[in-house]
Amino acid sequence: MKKTKKIAAAVLAMTMAAGLAVTGCSGKGGSTGTDGAPAEQSKETGGGGTNDSKDDAAKADDGALHLTFYYPVNVGGSAAQLIEKICADFNAENPDIFVEPVYTGNYDDTVTKIQTAMQGGTPPDVFVSLATQRFTMASTGMAMPLDELIEADGDEGKAYIDDFLPGFMEDSYVDGKIYSIPFQRSTMVLYYNKDAFKEVGLDPEAPPTTWEELAEYGQKLTDDGRYGVGIALNSGSAQWAFTGFCLQNSTDGQNLMSEDGKSVYFNTPENVEALQFWLDLQNEYKCMAEGIVQWTDLPTQFLAGEVAMIYHTTGNMANIHDNADFDFGTAFLPAHKRVGAPTGGGNFYISSGISEDRVQAAWKFIKFATSTDRAAQWSLDTGYVATRQSCFDTDLIKDYYAEVPQASVAYEQLPYAKPELTTYNAAEIWRVLNDNIQAAVVGDMSAQEALDAAQEQAEEVLSEYQ
Repeated sequence: MKKTKKIAAAVLAMTMAAGLAVTGCSGKGGSTGTDGAPAEQSKETGGGGTNDSKDDAAKADDGALHLTFYYPVNVGGSAAQLIEKICADFNAENPDIFVEPVYTGNYDDTVTKIQTAMQGGTPPDVFVSLATQRFTMASTGMAMPLDELIEADGDEGKAYIDDFLPGFMEDSYVDGKIYSIPFQRSTMVLYYNKDAFKEVGLDPEAPPTTWEELAEYGQKLTDDGRYGVGIALNSGSAQWAFTGFCLQNSTDGQNLMSEDGKSVYFNTPENVEALQFWLDLQNEYKCMAEGIVQWTDLPTQFLAGEVAMIYHTTGNMANIHDNADFDFGTAFLPAHKRVGAPTGGGNFYISSGISEDRVQAAWKFIKFATSTDRAAQWSLDTGYVATRQSCFDTDLIKDYYAEVPQASVAYEQLPYAKPELTTYNAAEIWRVLNDNIQAAVVGDMSAQEALDAAQEQAEEVLSEYQ
């Protein structure tokens, strides 16, 4: 009963975090929800729809071990078919195991359904959830550590983990233990309109590399019908973008939070300077729209020529590539004291408390779904960044980057990337930071006042974890 109550107490915060999390990837087709989006169906991947999945389930061998797999796709579409195809392929290769994919809506819906299933005694065996939820998953006992499974695989297990890109793997840990495996991961990049650059006399092959250049170029690109810079400041997006700016202005590479998720560093002089720069882009340089800009509006504004440069997820690559009627480029996020960028997205977890045979089967499925070739194909089909180093040695990724060189920027930037704001009680901490940032953006508080208030409120929330 204690565990059930603990899960119930935490799930509201997790649901709030998932609901705020609009900062992840969208795949081909152009929607910009959190980490799930429609992806054009590739010839290589094919894809069975929901009816096919139900038919397969009906035909499954009664002797097979049936696993339930919860997965979120924020806007549905063919990305769900891609997941079902992965499961169908796994089932075909492993007749003694049958993985049933259960589409559970967006991340918000998925967290609620996981909690409900666990309280009812029928937890999913394996699920995908935000990497930012790992502290809550561990502290509530909703997910199990994976270290013993990795160790049992010996050298193969070590090689498997070592192959994941450090920029994604580092936010799989809680207290030194691995709780999740990177799957649908993203980072933020700068998209810019090369035609607009030419129009105002800027070199289209030389995007801004510093904050100073961002402001300078932004002013040149701004006219009556267009802003030079677009950054989403709505609740749930502000903390993702702000993580990047704080990393860029950090003197020592310190993130917004401690690695153990128990402390935050909101009101350092460097972070106040970062927030002030946002305010200056709006109020002093007047190259960014005033007020709260919505994450979901930015790609549409960029494609319409209403903003010349936007900070957005690499998962929007396919959308912009397929729909832009102008030449566009991508670049590292402009640096200040250093280069920096935030990562985001979802990982695989295994539920706590399931039987050992289910644990082993779930682990086998995770390794299958994240194998090199499948991770590479998933990247092409959805717009997520391939999560393993070996993916970039495949012809799939090499050919894709040759065809769409803009897509390679996210991978090249990853060595400079760090996880977005991630703490215990992450939902409340996100709310605290976002609310105070927005108060500064609309002019109710100064940058210093906003981050002082955010620091004080966050310390109170996190006091129970000290």
